[in-house]
Amino acid sequence: MLMKSFSGFPEGKAKFTSIPDQFFLSLLPLIDHLGELKTTLYVFWYLDHMEGIFRYIRFQDFMEDQTFLSSLAEDPQQAKLILLESLERCIRRNTLLKATLDLDAGKEDYYFLNTPKGRAAVQAIDRGEWRNSGDPDFPLELTIGAPNIFDLYEENIGPLTPMIAETLKDAEQNYPEKWIEEAVRIAVENNVRRWSYVEAILKRWQEGGRDERTDRRDTEKDRRRYVEGEFSDFIEH
Repeated sequence: MLMKSFSGFPEGKAKFTSIPDQFFLSLLPLIDHLGELKTTLYVFWYLDHMEGIFRYIRFQDFMEDQTFLSSLAEDPQQAKLILLESLERCIRRNTLLKATLDLDAGKEDYYFLNTPKGRAAVQAIDRGEWRNSGDPDFPLELTIGAPNIFDLYEENIGPLTPMIAETLKDAEQNYPEKWIEEAVRIAVENNVRRWSYVEAILKRWQEGGRDERTDRRDTEKDRRRYVEGEFSDFIEH
């Protein structure tokens, strides 16, 4: 059978998907099933390109991506069976967490990464702290509050230390909660996982005003704003 070749990565700025080092150090050595590996990587990619605090993927979302399904098997029915087995392996491996909701259209499965936010989401669903948003593409809406600043730091920046904890407490007093969440998101998108960078953004907003963007999808101009000029010292070139 002739092996299909890859044409290579294109020139110019490329989008990247954030995958924790723990995946390569702890999880990858355990995975012994190709479908499970592909499904795990797909979930990382899918959730990393979502908006919102609590991110999930539905079984329907997998099934609507014909490119992904064809990577599992050429026959659609066989691909579905491999996907079901792969998802079951991910759940048994404790990589993914599953919640099943009874919506107007029937029961639907939702999958979350086993992260602090993912665990909080599944626990909230178990407690009934959710509602139907009315949006068929993103029907699940959790009614619990956003994670506190310590959870936000540990999940996106790094381990919490007593000194950092004091710094974060001060930040909570000085900046709105939404500002902190947005600044952390920008740091993650630019792969600058340092609190000093987040704090520089917050100080800039406090001193010069924060641009209220109606469209959360960053334009090229928006991205350059946080990697050039006064922020360039924080970027590793």
